[in-house]
Amino acid sequence: MAGHGAEEHPHGADRLCAAGDRVYSRAVRRGRVPRTDAEAVPCLLDLALLHPDPDDMDWLVPTSPQEVMTRLLRGVYDEVSESQRKVGSAVAAFEWYAGLGRPPGAPSAPAEGSAIRVLDGLSRIQAAMDEATEACTTEVLTVQPGGIRREAELTEGLHRALALRGRGVRMRDLYTHVARHGQGLLNYLELMGDTVEARTLDEVIDRLILFDRTVAFIPANADRTMALELRHPALVEYLVTVFERLWRLAIPLTAPLPDTGIEGISHREQSIAALLAEGHQDAVIAERLGISVRTCRAHIARLSETLGAASRTQLGVRIAQVGLDGHRGAGLPARALTAPDQGSPSVR
Repeated sequence: MAGHGAEEHPHGADRLCAAGDRVYSRAVRRGRVPRTDAEAVPCLLDLALLHPDPDDMDWLVPTSPQEVMTRLLRGVYDEVSESQRKVGSAVAAFEWYAGLGRPPGAPSAPAEGSAIRVLDGLSRIQAAMDEATEACTTEVLTVQPGGIRREAELTEGLHRALALRGRGVRMRDLYTHVARHGQGLLNYLELMGDTVEARTLDEVIDRLILFDRTVAFIPANADRTMALELRHPALVEYLVTVFERLWRLAIPLTAPLPDTGIEGISHREQSIAALLAEGHQDAVIAERLGISVRTCRAHIARLSETLGAASRTQLGVRIAQVGLDGHRGAGLPARALTAPDQGSPSVR
């Protein structure tokens, strides 16, 4: 790993520049430093010596010197023939930091294997995922939200899936029903054979990956450039329970979706009708079902035509009357359909 700007920070991973040394030393003594303190020394983030505090993203906490040394030596020994000098200087440098200590009462830095770790940046996320894959021996559980999986997404994690398959690790994946229509996913499942079992639901929770029921990864921001690595037994067990309950409700990918029992209304339109009855706007419904807003509105228009609704309000009444809101024959209009959704096309 290289720091930003070799001229500003002309050093390798086995030592720090003077500015980096001061900031990291202060972080070890105090337990954390403001994020602004590290702006002048980006090498600390590049070398993963500092990372965001899970409780306050405006602060950075130091990676423990012991963890840093372990990680460094793991890579150094791969090239031991040309790295003997680096090993010696790395040990000396990080033993020095380990001896700095911290004032009484200061927050402690998370050690390796800590309950919650913030992974800032795609490279750190990928490295942590690769490490968890290598340690996995039994089972991987995943939830994959959104619609049709893009080829790039499937290819990105293919090396991990193949490595797991080679060790006999079983995998269970949850997708939305829309993912059934993606040829890339079908090709992936065919390649993986009976190693992977897939099921689908109308909607699922946000992305979740669980290894051996001991470590979990979830997104930490909307664009998924940050993630949380969770190792707290109670948190992991909670997520496993959520997964298992969704799994029992899900439909195997090899099985057809159930018929709605209402002529002219598809399973997807039934799901849209139920969410309309709950008061959700078109954009929210589209996101939860993994479809585009345009497709969602086309389904709403077909629902209106099939049910003979001349307005958005009347559509709510029809949905309730036929039981698409989950209360068959109730005959009452859904509360949120009494006003058109902002930006939605008019319903005849």
